[in-house]
Amino acid sequence: MSRSTPSPLPTRASPPDVVRVERNAQPATPLESMFSQMNVQAHRQRPGSKLAANFGSATEALWANRMRSILTALGIIIGIAAVIGALTLTQGVTALFNQTIASLGASTVYVLPGAAQSSSGASSGASSKQTLTLSDAQSLVGLPHVAAASPVLTVSEQVVYGKENWNTQIEGVNTQAQTIQGWTLAQGKWFSDDDNNREAAVAVLGDTVMHSLFDNTGTNPLGQKIRMGGALFTVVGVLSPKGSGQDDVIFAPFNTVRVRLNNITTITQVLVSADSTTNVTPVQNEIATVLRKNHHLANGATDDFQTVSFSQYLDRFQAASQILTFLLVGIASISLTVGGIGIMNIMLVSVTERTREIGIRMSIGARRSDIRNQFLIEALLLCLAGSAAGLLLGLLVGGVMVHSFGMPFVVTPTTILLPVTVSVAITVIFGLYPAVRAARLNPIEALRTEE
Repeated sequence: MSRSTPSPLPTRASPPDVVRVERNAQPATPLESMFSQMNVQAHRQRPGSKLAANFGSATEALWANRMRSILTALGIIIGIAAVIGALTLTQGVTALFNQTIASLGASTVYVLPGAAQSSSGASSGASSKQTLTLSDAQSLVGLPHVAAASPVLTVSEQVVYGKENWNTQIEGVNTQAQTIQGWTLAQGKWFSDDDNNREAAVAVLGDTVMHSLFDNTGTNPLGQKIRMGGALFTVVGVLSPKGSGQDDVIFAPFNTVRVRLNNITTITQVLVSADSTTNVTPVQNEIATVLRKNHHLANGATDDFQTVSFSQYLDRFQAASQILTFLLVGIASISLTVGGIGIMNIMLVSVTERTREIGIRMSIGARRSDIRNQFLIEALLLCLAGSAAGLLLGLLVGGVMVHSFGMPFVVTPTTILLPVTVSVAITVIFGLYPAVRAARLNPIEALRTEE
């Protein structure tokens, strides 16, 4: 009787990712099983989990040595604070200069008399020779790119209202002077062309003159009579303050000042407004051509007048400001490079101290890229923390400086991004070497290192 062969038992499918063990293979040791499970878990991790783990490890390492981390970041903090403070001060000066030029008229050309010369050829200085006349000012109206023009006759007089008096500058101008110099009225109105034609005794006061004559009495200056050079003038307007010493002035119709205060044929200067700042130089050239013709100057003869525009000073100042900015960028690079070197030194010390830790991590499955990323993240965290603290400190220092000098507080994206970007770039450069050095450690040699 034949014996039946027993049917084979059903086999259970091996779970995925589990290492199959052949019959003849030696059973895995507990240590090998642990390594195998850790490798399986590492392959199942999400892409962002490694970054989060490296970030957490870097944070723990920095917190464990927090005092050393603070001292390391101090170089970055001081460097960024110094650069941002300097940039804030520079931009405040630039903004103040631009405001002053705008108040004076960036597109304004000032036509002044020339310099008188002695028989020996020595110059007596600008405006020492009175060569400009009302016809010169009238001939400049209608030139290409000329938006407006006004003659100016300046007289210094003692101004009296009741018991109050003030010595100031009186300027006889036409109605276009307000637009040319950008004056705005706080009260009242500017005088009209009719006032100029009929030589009306009306005046527009600057802010300084108004406060000097009327503050003690508390009287509204509009409609009040003030005495200037023996003549009574009616106040028809008060100007808004401009600052920079421009408010100590009184404006009156040109014909009135010429007849009642200074009956001469020459004028002090001519104000000419170009239609844009880009056309200031062409306007200056046109003015020179017309005035040389008016004054019958031969070819090669020296001009008996001069033209001045603040746009020239603005261009020079902007060029100087750019040079200063580049200089500060260089200083930022040097100072932040020192901070980057400090970070590199500390990271190298950290690699040496944690050699055994690196060996253990690599022996249980950590890749070289994980070790490199952890140390690189530590360097970046030090940099970002130092950048944030330095940014706040720099803005505080810069705000105090510009406020103490009476300048506007200007913060642009460049002010913040420039030093932070430079510091991060330097940190990556100097932090990469310690990170790569840590990643290249031999795990066996690292495990032999005694703590």
